Amino acid sequence: MSENGLESVYAWAIPVHAVVILAEMIYSSVAQAHLYSRKDLFTNIYLALMNFSLDLVMKAFAMGVMFFFYSFRLFDFDMGTWYYWVLCFLVTDLAYYFHHLVDHKSRAFWAVHITHHNSEYFNLTTGFRSPVFQPLYRYLFFSPLAFLGFNPWTIMVCYAVGQVYGTWVHTQTVKKMGFLEYILVTPSHHRVHHGCNIKYLDRNMGMVFIFWDKIFGTFEPEDPKVPVKFGIYPKMPDDGPITTLLYEWQKIAKDLKQPNLTMKDRFNYIFNSPGWRHDGKGKTVKDYQREYWAKKNRKKEKIQEKSA
Repeated sequence: MSENGLESVYAWAIPVHAVVILAEMIYSSVAQAHLYSRKDLFTNIYLALMNFSLDLVMKAFAMGVMFFFYSFRLFDFDMGTWYYWVLCFLVTDLAYYFHHLVDHKSRAFWAVHITHHNSEYFNLTTGFRSPVFQPLYRYLFFSPLAFLGFNPWTIMVCYAVGQVYGTWVHTQTVKKMGFLEYILVTPSHHRVHHGCNIKYLDRNMGMVFIFWDKIFGTFEPEDPKVPVKFGIYPKMPDDGPITTLLYEWQKIAKDLKQPNLTMKDRFNYIFNSPGWRHDGKGKTVKDYQREYWAKKNRKKEKIQEKSA
């Protein structure tokens, strides 16, 4: 229930990660699956190190904020019970779900999170392709749990365990996991999340449990008829380190330079959904998916009319 708990999780996870990543690399080479590229691998490492460094800088402040909320907690839980840890793990995963949802629905947060999505490769090291600036605000999504009465150290231990699991679902080598598909976020579910196909955009936001997506309407199963295309659309002009890190921020800056924008327009360009435009000509994910499903339904109706 302290920083030692976090250190124990990571000390256990690092050698396990190393083994499974090496195994996947060997499989990719032997099977000629082309799951890795050297440049993409180094980009993943570079982003992970930057995120880790900022996380260290922010650690004292972030924990201070969470313990501030904890000092006004509504409930006093018995941390020595097994059900406290089960409940803490569940609510931490739920908090992450909403954190992740905001990352996709608000452009400024998407500008941070996009680094996790802008690779056209999908392998175990993609799990380390971190949103670099996320430590600046991540603790705000977990602070309400501290206010409820969950000890901040236990929240972060549960989050760290979830992160470990969340790394393992970044793989193409595992197809389906049987009945676990109904409970956990599986590699199949998470491949959908990383797809830039219109059908798959902003889907499967959970880290450990998939039932949050089913409850809140963001679930989409992997469709064998729609192979997942990894990456973002439109593609970045290049995959250099600066572009990879600042791509969406550069686009935001360009939009804000447009003439005759109101303060409301500027706010919307920063915090509204990606794709929003003040002239009404932009398309958000909702717009694209509305058109996609309308087209699908029209096609289905035509087929039914012909067969009638």
